[in-house]
Amino acid sequence: MDGTAMARVRLGPAREARAGIGRCGMKGGPSRTAWGVARLRALHQLRDGGAIFPDPFAIALLGEDVAALHARPETPDSRRVRRFIAARSRIGEAFLAHAVERGVRQAVMLGAGFDTFALRNPYPDLQVFEIDHPATQAHKRARLTAAGLAIPDRLRLVPVDFERDSLMEALSAAGFAAAAPCFFLWLGVIVYLTPEAIDATLRLIAGLDDAELVFDYTEPPENFPEAARAFVAERRRRVAAIGEPWVSHFRREEMAARLQAHGFAHSEDLDGAAIEDWIAAHTPGMDGRRIAGSHLVRARVRR
Repeated sequence: MDGTAMARVRLGPAREARAGIGRCGMKGGPSRTAWGVARLRALHQLRDGGAIFPDPFAIALLGEDVAALHARPETPDSRRVRRFIAARSRIGEAFLAHAVERGVRQAVMLGAGFDTFALRNPYPDLQVFEIDHPATQAHKRARLTAAGLAIPDRLRLVPVDFERDSLMEALSAAGFAAAAPCFFLWLGVIVYLTPEAIDATLRLIAGLDDAELVFDYTEPPENFPEAARAFVAERRRRVAAIGEPWVSHFRREEMAARLQAHGFAHSEDLDGAAIEDWIAAHTPGMDGRRIAGSHLVRARVRR
């Protein structure tokens, strides 16, 4: 990283502590919500045949008994959540594919959790950086070892404790080039962060010369259809009980204004209906309807 780029994107330790890009579970353990997402990816392979998002490593990385997974109870609401998780990953990786086509050779997974893209990476010259809390990354390393999965040469696992570490210094030490085009994928994280933490991360990415960011967010609970509110309230209660509460929700116009204020020149916001349409267009026969309150955003800054 050259000095000019570092000066532009450097956040002091105190501010980066609030950026909280990754998350850890109660008492400093690995994130339980990230583990829950890994389970949903595995269930998508088992129950939907990976129709939306085929992932040959999801079940092995999870390491749970397949019969027990099959036996887990399911409701229409939980099925929609599972399919949204699959859709956001597939769409996010489709955006990454477009970025690679235009010459991007660096991808940063913020709050990567138990994501498997680096194991499936089809691009020989794409360097992947996974950022997460040390406890979550340690658990991922253990699961990779247990599953007999080697860490790919093109993957850098970058543990960042946001109480003490500088994100950009950690990335730089791992080989990230701030002056080169880059792609950031930030899925399933924003809802757990304060608006201040979200702004700190947006500011950091917007300080780069050529950066594209894909992330998801949710609308306020009152924006959800009446039929979905009880399920949403129960999900809020459950994640709060394990120490990873939902914190931030945004209306579409609020998020658009936030991105513009930070200098993102172009953004695309897919709401539930657009995600449903994407599922229908790309996975014939897969019913992706009634996704409500969730958005997937693609934003870019270029100087």
